[in-house]
Amino acid sequence: MSQNLLLEFIKRFPADRSRPFLVEYDGSEVSFDKLLDLTGRYASVLASHGVVKGDRVAVQVDKSSDVIALYLACLQLGAIHLPLNTAYTGDEIAYFLGDAAPRVFVCIPNRLETSQDLARKNNVAAVLTLGTKGDGTLNDQAASADASTDIADVTEDDIAAILYTSGTTGRSKGAMLSHGNLTSNALTLHKAWGFQPGDVLLHALPLFHTHGLFVAVNIMLLNGGKIILLSKFDADDVIERLPKSTVLMGVPTFYTRLLAHPGFTRDVTSNMRLFVSGSAPLLAETHDQFFERTGHKILERYGMTETCMNTSNPLDGERRPGAVGPALPGIEARVCDKDGNILPHGEIGVLEVRGPNVFKGYWQMPEKTASEFRKDGFFITGDLATLGADGYVTIVGRDKDLIISGGFNVYPKEVEEVIGEYDEVGEVAVFGLPHPDFGEAVAAVIVPANANGFDEQELINRTQDKLAKFKVPKRIWKIDELPRNTMGKVQKAQLRTQYADTFKGNAK
Repeated sequence: MSQNLLLEFIKRFPADRSRPFLVEYDGSEVSFDKLLDLTGRYASVLASHGVVKGDRVAVQVDKSSDVIALYLACLQLGAIHLPLNTAYTGDEIAYFLGDAAPRVFVCIPNRLETSQDLARKNNVAAVLTLGTKGDGTLNDQAASADASTDIADVTEDDIAAILYTSGTTGRSKGAMLSHGNLTSNALTLHKAWGFQPGDVLLHALPLFHTHGLFVAVNIMLLNGGKIILLSKFDADDVIERLPKSTVLMGVPTFYTRLLAHPGFTRDVTSNMRLFVSGSAPLLAETHDQFFERTGHKILERYGMTETCMNTSNPLDGERRPGAVGPALPGIEARVCDKDGNILPHGEIGVLEVRGPNVFKGYWQMPEKTASEFRKDGFFITGDLATLGADGYVTIVGRDKDLIISGGFNVYPKEVEEVIGEYDEVGEVAVFGLPHPDFGEAVAAVIVPANANGFDEQELINRTQDKLAKFKVPKRIWKIDELPRNTMGKVQKAQLRTQYADTFKGNAK
């Protein structure tokens, strides 16, 4: 029997499929019937361009309900969905197209010419466009296509999606997530967080990220409930729609901005059942302030691109500020030293996890994959944590220099390479600093190449042409020399300490 995730969704759809699955920003509704019909049409279009089981379909488009149908169409064909951050620049997209070798690239209509050029250079067979108003060549071709009803026969180990994640020792890595990975995690979260058919999810997250797609959307597809889809997070929009919602999933930035809004009151949240936070650390202070304002305790959880969700504070039970809760059912978590020896409760070490949610490896990187797993199957997360006797996990830092800004991973070396290309730069070090809005902000120090130095804002502006917005440094300082240890390694911990208070109280 096929283990296709799409089949799991469909069997849980309501008997009356004319019911709305989703409400767009403009108030228009998408029924379950309409979603399935569009999914089938998209599947037919993709198949007409040669997409078959196992082929990659790269997608860099703005958020809309059509993006969800495109994701489901990939599942229907047994193809591999490859969502890409809309902030990625041409240089970044070129790497992903070259590495993943997709059969089709779906882009924003006004980027067609650039995307076609990138596709030609990277041997991508076809480029389609998808806008947010039912426009684009994908919709044009879907309008005259018959909706396919065939659903590919796949096993739980067949790959459903590849999400690229940053590291500290090389270019972005493609994490391969299987149908079994996504199915198991969605079912676990659906039960753990107590979803019921009447739940209405207010969706303000991106659809190219684990949190917004594989957590939020997958749960609601299983739930047969309704999504209110916002194009992005806007505090005014969220506050207006909270009274019609029961669940909000967000990053810490959402909650700090809501707390800063004078219209965010206890009455506004009176219909809400659950607020979830993840993708970056939630300050205990934010947790406490939110409870004082609304009477709701935010449920913080912990996950990764490679694993989806691993731990969660309980729906019923103590939601401990600063902790990410115990391991979810069916998932094991332990804290070890660098050699894999399990540490006693309360000691800081590297968090390792094992379960059906853990990915199948990095795309075309078998050696890297092998290095990230223990022989007994535990995945080495790279996060420093403690594990209490009661099973609660607390993330205390990162074993690597990875920066998480606004829930997105930033790979320091990539930013350093861009800045280092400029003539006025002699040496550069990039690191993350605490930020009340983004969790961490990208910052850099530079040893100038000559006595003329550099103009900080002008240099920051130049990096915007090469880097996605969330990777662009918010501050760059001039220093005489980089702090190094006796082995010549730059001491980024020292830099983080020196500039730690830079953004304190500066949420913007």
